Amino acid sequence: GDCFPCPQEGCPMMGYYADRFPEKLKRVNQKHFLNTAADPPFATWRQQVLIKLSGVKKMRGDINLVFHDVEGNRKEYEVASGVLSQDEVYTKYLDVEINPKNIKKIEFLWNKTIFTLLWARLGAETVNITYGGDGHR
Repeated sequence: GDCFPCPQEGCPMMGYYADRFPEKLKRVNQKHFLNTAADPPFATWRQQVLIKLSGVKKMRGDINLVFHDVEGNRKEYEVASGVLSQDEVYTKYLDVEINPKNIKKIEFLWNKTIFTLLWARLGAETVNITYGGDGHR
């Protein structure tokens, strides 16, 4: 997440388009790391997620986001787990396997632990998702 979001000139690329980033090419012995998905075409898109909760002050459980694409595929990602507080903003970098251009909807899921009071409720006051490639929100 240290390079997130991409600089104004865009995220540096490897391969055919590396020449678009001449300053990066001056460095020698660079290491490159790629995040890949489990399934073809193995691409992922880095998303920064910020979630502000509302509801009960503190409780145990987890919060997930489910990304749905236009073809009916879905991928679920955990954002936070453990003691959740409405006073915190939860930030996570996700490598989502669905191209941001094909996202139809994003679903917020909250699961409470067995020991949480039955009446306790928790929701999202705000969910902000930023795509790292070109600042889409």
